[in-house]
Amino acid sequence: LLLLLEATLLQLVSSSHHPFYNGFYYNHIMNDMGNGQDKVDYFNGARLVVETSKDPVYSYSGANVTLPCHYRYEPDLGDKRKIRIKWSKLQDDYTKEQDVMVAIGKTYVAFGDFKGRAHIRQTSQHEASLVISDVHLKDDGKYRCEVIDGLEDESDVVDLRLQGIVFPYQPPRGQYRLNFHEAEQVCQDQGAILANFNQLFQAWSEGLDWCNAGWLADGTVQYPIRLPRKPCGGVHLAPGIRSYGPRHRHLHRFDAFCFSSALRGEVFYLDHLDGMSLEEAKQSCQDAGAEIARVGHLYSAWKFLGLDRCNAGWLADGSVRYPIVKPRPNCGPAEPGVRSFGFPSKGRFGVFCYKER
Repeated sequence: LLLLLEATLLQLVSSSHHPFYNGFYYNHIMNDMGNGQDKVDYFNGARLVVETSKDPVYSYSGANVTLPCHYRYEPDLGDKRKIRIKWSKLQDDYTKEQDVMVAIGKTYVAFGDFKGRAHIRQTSQHEASLVISDVHLKDDGKYRCEVIDGLEDESDVVDLRLQGIVFPYQPPRGQYRLNFHEAEQVCQDQGAILANFNQLFQAWSEGLDWCNAGWLADGTVQYPIRLPRKPCGGVHLAPGIRSYGPRHRHLHRFDAFCFSSALRGEVFYLDHLDGMSLEEAKQSCQDAGAEIARVGHLYSAWKFLGLDRCNAGWLADGSVRYPIVKPRPNCGPAEPGVRSFGFPSKGRFGVFCYKER
């Protein structure tokens, strides 16, 4: 007890020369030299503020995009020592983060799929904006800009949204044949990815009504209903997104909701007088310096490029479809959309080709 009291008195005496800043705290931390000497950082009363765009930043697949982020001190302290900037990509529920990049001064390191595609833009003294080149479909989401100055650490979040379209997909085998991993793969095969909830909700708000349940990127199974009806949850439920919640990713089987962005190329139609088989259609696209279009290409061209064609054509998955912007007689239902003839084993049709610019 005597030794403890003596140590306490010595500590009080040794620290009595430190000033106390107007009610603010200071932090007492060990230095990194390993020599037993203490390093004291005083809180100077200035507040670090980090700000990003309050509105979503919109882009599309293949584009370059800048996510704005700036920081300042209140009150302004003038020049400070080098700060550390960290960008992370958040999950929808904010529980997990994916490292995008960290930077100190002009030195930075990008991680994972962002290597070679991400860097910090610092055109002004207090800028920490993130530049992403060749935007990928899976880049859609929320990003955290974090600024670290000594012991101070502040952040803000910006939302990157890709302009795109959600479309339901069933494989040739028919309805409810895909587990989660197979659903991921079929969307990739169609030039798309599994849609997330925000993308499905946006599609629903724009008019998507589909009674078959499909996988989303988070492993949940949901479907959008604009017109309540008995087979789709009942007539007494309000319009909205119906949810089965999380399902077993290996055992349970449903359809898929895929998301495709605006195109960097064009979709065009080819035909022969007597039509083509699927193999002949693929060759015709190659002869034209293109590839046979995927389902995602056709949906994107329909929505963003106004592709309107009443002639049915082959696509890469073996389906036969055609896009209608202006409904008219002999071209299907009275609403705009991409019509489908399914996956015919026989028959001769035209073909939709895709060529990047």
